[in-house]
Amino acid sequence: MARTQTSTYSTRRRRQTSARSYGRNSNIAIFQPTAKIGIASRFVMIALLLASLGISFLTSTSKPSIYGNEIQKIDDKIAELEVKKSDLEVENARLTALSNIEHSEVAKNLTTPVAVNYAE
Repeated sequence: MARTQTSTYSTRRRRQTSARSYGRNSNIAIFQPTAKIGIASRFVMIALLLASLGISFLTSTSKPSIYGNEIQKIDDKIAELEVKKSDLEVENARLTALSNIEHSEVAKNLTTPVAVNYAE
């Protein structure tokens, strides 16, 4: 069975006479690097890349813990100030009560004792 060619396109583009022939969708300028990168250089570059990524990861994950410590200190200070506030409220109530007692009618009618005897 013989195969017949029924296509209408030109086969001129299909065959290339040289590696740098002009044609559609092909570059004629080929970049040839002058310096080659060795295995050790690649290893060093990958190691530096991984190290920089690791450092950036560590700095981004340690920020919440730093802020957490600051928040804990502020919370401790708030708790301490709340305790002081409650102590001052009790002291204020005590002094207000003493002041009311001293200026009351009952306290004004009291007399000071002449002698005090203690039971033994």
